[in-house]
Amino acid sequence: MNQVIFLFLRRMRSPLLVLISAYAIAVLGMVLIPGVDDQGQPWRMDFMHAFYFASYMATTIGFGEVPYPFTPAQRMWVIFCIYLTVSAWLYAFGKILSLIQDPAFRQAVTEQSFARSVRHIREPFYIICGYGDTGALLVQAMAGRGMRCVVIDRRIERINELELEDLGSYVPGLCADASLSLSLKEAGLLSRHCIGVVALTDDDHVNLKIAITTKLLHPGLKVICRAEHHDAQANMDSFGTDRIINPYDTFATRLALALHSPGSHLLHEWLTGVPGSPLPTPLYPPHGTWVLCGYGRLGKAIRERLDAEGIPSVIIEANPDVTGCEEFCVLGRGTEAETLSAAGVENAVGIVAGTDDDANNLSIVMTAAQLNPDLFMVARQNKCDNDDVFQAALLDLVMQRSEIIARDILALLTTPLLDEFLHLIRHKDNDWANEKISRLSAVLGETVPDSWHVALDEEQAPAVFEALEAGEVVLLDALLRDSRERDRALPCVLLMLRRRSGDVLLFPDDRLELHGGDQLLFAGNTGSAARMVWVLQNRHALRYVQSGQQQASGWLWRRLVH
Repeated sequence: MNQVIFLFLRRMRSPLLVLISAYAIAVLGMVLIPGVDDQGQPWRMDFMHAFYFASYMATTIGFGEVPYPFTPAQRMWVIFCIYLTVSAWLYAFGKILSLIQDPAFRQAVTEQSFARSVRHIREPFYIICGYGDTGALLVQAMAGRGMRCVVIDRRIERINELELEDLGSYVPGLCADASLSLSLKEAGLLSRHCIGVVALTDDDHVNLKIAITTKLLHPGLKVICRAEHHDAQANMDSFGTDRIINPYDTFATRLALALHSPGSHLLHEWLTGVPGSPLPTPLYPPHGTWVLCGYGRLGKAIRERLDAEGIPSVIIEANPDVTGCEEFCVLGRGTEAETLSAAGVENAVGIVAGTDDDANNLSIVMTAAQLNPDLFMVARQNKCDNDDVFQAALLDLVMQRSEIIARDILALLTTPLLDEFLHLIRHKDNDWANEKISRLSAVLGETVPDSWHVALDEEQAPAVFEALEAGEVVLLDALLRDSRERDRALPCVLLMLRRRSGDVLLFPDDRLELHGGDQLLFAGNTGSAARMVWVLQNRHALRYVQSGQQQASGWLWRRLVH
């Protein structure tokens, strides 16, 4: 606000001086020039009457001559003052319009309005740095779940897009450099309601600086960063960044998981999809030789995972001297049939089009499909605007950086235990995963489930916590029953239980005895979490699902019962 006032006063200094001078000259003249009263006696206007007359004269309101009719000398002076003051006001209005259009002033007003909006947030919120494809997906998903956030992006067109989005709740946005500490502080970095910072810019150095600034100014804050280079990832990790997401490593790991255990990959997709949407179909990447077009960050990550799985691969690269594969790759882009044939695509089982150009990637898979229609086709999609084109290509798997990062971050922010669970199931075999998928399908049906986290403490589960503190035995089965009809089970499954001691149980038995401080991760149909809350927070509902007995809660009802 001080900056806005300073800019206004500095730019309006000359107009204000002109206005003050014009009024002073008009008032002084009206005081010095004598007039005549209603008795014909000489009369001089005092300063109060002179200023009053000059005020409505200069604004062209025109109340008339007060308190007595003017003499010719006074009227001549009034004519002069009219042109003087009106000219001064026109000059001032011109300066005001110029000030309003001044980029520096508009930026100052915008920043002041943004800071005021952030100060008015009285609930936990996250700072999202970067509103590109990934940031837009994340903000939309967070708004849909009722989570508050604040956005910083250095491109004004992206902030304009944010203002036009129908998100259901207001999301403040600021056009600024998120790597500057001042921008982060304006976004609420030091606010007691800020609970985390998410760095999603397309520059690893900027994300690194955001992480460093946050950890130094607010050490206890959660920081999640996007990193596309391993050196930047290592640097972020050295500063204690809570989570670093590399989309290329993440996608390569999931592709390797599908090769190693299709059931585990399907379980991962089910639990990270959009709740309520149709369940994704299983993915069965074939084992055999793969052709990798492009040996950049994605190509290197996939090659490393394929080698770990013992699967051979052939590299096609247009700039081998830059990517470092001069000795073991086929020279070319992969868009030509000759290059693909030289790489042995006719005998391969799968192909990955992983260049940084969407048109080239589509050309690669279309050409490869003509040479080998049975190929398992994977393509990298760089721009969200090309969704329709990639869907029309009927690919087996699409690598979209923004979607991968947004889904991972959303899982971290909403259900922290889910990330740990997904990491644990990567080490399970395919038979174990298929068994758990069958169990989930029987309970949850054919739509992607919602997931939620419950802590058995005084805040989230006061009824259960009180019962456990009183020495009562509470079984997991009690939480899985409907509080309105105990014989009916809720459509949900406990995925993981973490004891206070650190022990972890995956898909525990329903007869498991719960302990105070347990952390539970559930998956279930929409609405199951809300119906479970009643059992977690109400002792009478908990007693009913455990024993089937309903106890009267009020004094009058207890007297009537007894």
